[in-house]
Amino acid sequence: MTSRVGAIAGFDAGVAQQAVEWWVTLQGGDATESLRAACARWREAHPEHERAWRHIETADRRMRHVSDTLGASLAQAALRAPRSRGRRMAVKAIAGALFVGTGAWVASDPLTVQWLRADARTGVGERRTLRLADGTTLVLNTRSAVRLSMDGEVRRIALVDGEIMVTTGKDAGHVPPRPLVVTTAHGTLEPLGTRFVVRQTQGSSDATVQVFEGAVRVTPAAASANDAAGAQIVHAREQAQFHTGGVGPVQPLTDGDGAWADGMFVAVDMRLDAFLAELSRYRRGYLRCDPAVASLRVSGTYPLADTDAILGVLPHALPVSVASVTRYWVTVGPRG
Repeated sequence: MTSRVGAIAGFDAGVAQQAVEWWVTLQGGDATESLRAACARWREAHPEHERAWRHIETADRRMRHVSDTLGASLAQAALRAPRSRGRRMAVKAIAGALFVGTGAWVASDPLTVQWLRADARTGVGERRTLRLADGTTLVLNTRSAVRLSMDGEVRRIALVDGEIMVTTGKDAGHVPPRPLVVTTAHGTLEPLGTRFVVRQTQGSSDATVQVFEGAVRVTPAAASANDAAGAQIVHAREQAQFHTGGVGPVQPLTDGDGAWADGMFVAVDMRLDAFLAELSRYRRGYLRCDPAVASLRVSGTYPLADTDAILGVLPHALPVSVASVTRYWVTVGPRG
């Protein structure tokens, strides 16, 4: 589920998107009685939950007759294939369609349009490896989307959202090889024969680059492409955060950085709340950490293919309990 941030037409944005998540889930053919009961409990938990649900029931008729082509495609993506790629963006757009109207929502949220126009994307918990025409290997992590342009004088990879690992190709068909540029909302990265990771997530004020081989020149969005004072070289075994106005201090990589590309999650003395926040990127639904256990520390190597199994081992390693309303609503709290 989604945290309560902002408002949509008089409704808390988080509540609106939670209501849509439940609504979409119950449209699926695998909706069980336990899921329906869990939804009923969610509705009863707060008056605003019930008000949002009733609004959806009323607006359902409008959604069934959406005339806008984009709105219709969003609805079909979530309703007909609830586990398809882009579900998160589709649910967000449906929330806008149901609560303020498709056109207004899409106009106010260009990221949704970018996501739908992406050349490659992944769903929750999915990884995808692409071999590009220039020989570059691109690995997309969970909930990620990119646009690609490899036909011009500059090879371009635009990270729309999420996290990618790039291993640069030699561009053998061109002499000399064309420059490769990775763009984000926060700045531009120019690799120099390298393997590196770039991560930017929706709503974040900055992005992260991690360099495993070679070096990467990072130019913040506010700096011009040839502004040497605004750019920063990040070398192998280094990482840095950057935002539109500048590049932060360069730090060494830590054990386990980039392990997601091999399907692993490595935690080294990690706070439990941070651990669960990272884990939540790889599973559907709402994963909550009770503040009473947030500062507990987690270490270990975990396979991302089964996030339920990761949650299952926590009570054996820490004084915590894992309570599930359904698989989609899990709370980690103190052991009773």
